[in-house]
Amino acid sequence: MARLGVLLFLVQIVLAVCALISCLSAEEGKIRALPRIAWVLIILFFPLVGSIAWFIVGREPTAGARKGWPGVTGGGERQRPRPMAPDDDPEFLRSVEERAQQQDQELFQRWEEDLRRREDDLRRRDGEPPREGDRPEV
Repeated sequence: MARLGVLLFLVQIVLAVCALISCLSAEEGKIRALPRIAWVLIILFFPLVGSIAWFIVGREPTAGARKGWPGVTGGGERQRPRPMAPDDDPEFLRSVEERAQQQDQELFQRWEEDLRRREDDLRRRDGEPPREGDRPEV
């Protein structure tokens, strides 16, 4: 009988800790019936009853609890399209790729201009005139 008492005591403590964490991490708009401080005090002073009350009355049900089965719409609710992550959006990925190609092209052109300028400076230093005909057009 003592083991059962210890087990029930541990279950009560775990339930109280979970309820306290849930209460303290809940958004302000999701707390019902009482202010947060009142719920914390109820959970601390009456761990078993307070914890059960918090999970039943104190917090708003989660979205999953209201929906029912996944993929099934009930009660005439319209399902809104889920927001898409940027890395799942083909248009976003296309724009990122185009931007990267444009930046690469601009960088390549700057490198070519810098290389031409350096070659012309070396030719001038050596006494040769810059040669325009040898350069490929890009």
